[in-house]
Amino acid sequence: MKQFSTFASDLRINALLACSAAVLLTACGGSTLDASGAQQSATAAQVTADTGSAASVEAASAAPAVAVEAAQPAPAAEASATPAADVTTQAFELTGYDSNPLTPKAEQQADASAPASTTDGATRLLAASVATPATTNNFYVSPTGSDTASGSKTAPFKTLARAAKAATKASTTVWVAPGTYAGGIKTTANGTAAGRIYWVSTTKWGAKIVPPTNSTNKTAWDNRGHYVSIIGFDVDGSKIGSGTKWVLGIYTGGSYNVIEGNHVHHMATTIPCNSAGGSAIGVDSYFKGVKGDVIGNTVHDIGPAGCTYVQGIYHSTSGTIKNNVVYRVGSAAIHLWHDATDLKIVNNTVSSSVFGIIVGGGDYYFTSAGANNVHVHNNIVFDNKYGISEQGKTGTGNTYKNNLVFQNPTYNFQLRNGLKHTNTISSNPLFAGYSRTAAMPNFKLTTSSPVIGRGLSTYAPATDIDGRARNASTGFDLGAYQH
Repeated sequence: MKQFSTFASDLRINALLACSAAVLLTACGGSTLDASGAQQSATAAQVTADTGSAASVEAASAAPAVAVEAAQPAPAAEASATPAADVTTQAFELTGYDSNPLTPKAEQQADASAPASTTDGATRLLAASVATPATTNNFYVSPTGSDTASGSKTAPFKTLARAAKAATKASTTVWVAPGTYAGGIKTTANGTAAGRIYWVSTTKWGAKIVPPTNSTNKTAWDNRGHYVSIIGFDVDGSKIGSGTKWVLGIYTGGSYNVIEGNHVHHMATTIPCNSAGGSAIGVDSYFKGVKGDVIGNTVHDIGPAGCTYVQGIYHSTSGTIKNNVVYRVGSAAIHLWHDATDLKIVNNTVSSSVFGIIVGGGDYYFTSAGANNVHVHNNIVFDNKYGISEQGKTGTGNTYKNNLVFQNPTYNFQLRNGLKHTNTISSNPLFAGYSRTAAMPNFKLTTSSPVIGRGLSTYAPATDIDGRARNASTGFDLGAYQH
């Protein structure tokens, strides 16, 4: 049975999320106006979706002008912000990333723009074995800081927006202490292959990003820079102030960026279900970005229930999606579209959404080849309406190996081009404490889980979402957690 969906998308970083047209089984309406009232260049498409054949897509798109964001006001929840303890001795120690986190040895009294000493130069291991090496420049942010301060460890900035104005050079780390901060920020500075820009919550999920009192845009964090890593933040869209509602959590349009170890949740849950779209994490090719990595994030409660315009992790270029836990998403937990190609989707756990994983291409920006050379291995896709689905245009180089795909009642697999999945497990994964309605289900594996030791080493990350080594004893497990 064919169904039709016509939509016009919003501002570009919202349009990327709306254009998963080939899979939209519910027509929700649309708008061509940005929430600020400004007319935006739109992407329009009419799609005929058939679960048994490729979709036909007619699309036209134009690039909107990109405006520079202003400094953000204080967050609505700032009064209840987690207080920075003793900024000089505790707030900038790394905690929560593994069982034995490496922390600064002593206080650094130098100015933030000074070269890093061994205090901040020693490599610090974070989640999934990503390291933040010594950087030339270091800035610090604390809820008890001041935006008129120097940004040093002993005189930190107060807001992320102020830090974004300072962190403009390659080889820079911004250390963010626990507390509550206004989101709606935009970062545009570029790192380099030899000197990335790191934004690090010093306590994993301790730096909480919330909507400001009067929100002026739709995105919690809009990154347009290249070689940028965003690590360990809690992006919480649950407490909405006045102004524009967030529909995007962490968005990146640059190249060689890493979004890792973040907790993005309760995003866009009260928005109207229309083609303006939304996602928790978006990696976009519209600005010709390539090689975007989404690693070790926890994403949940995204979009109105059953709204097929709002995604969990939305990716439209090349890169990796590994070690993520995604659940309770209005549409797809993991969704590839637009120019998505050459991606590895490995060791993720996705559940309780409409779609588990969608691999597809359409509404192209710069290519027309479709999603090809996409490798979907070692994932757990459990208790969604649909399991793993190819949509739009896909290639013959895609592989689907060693996944657990179970209890997705409409279908577990829908592949194209004669492709077959191999070594699929079709049984309950036996999580330690799973419930569709639990605030934070426990997706760790019991000792009886059928996924233990059933994964491939090819493309698998060396550690799991908690930094636990894989293949330590019984081989590579499926999903985000090694037992």
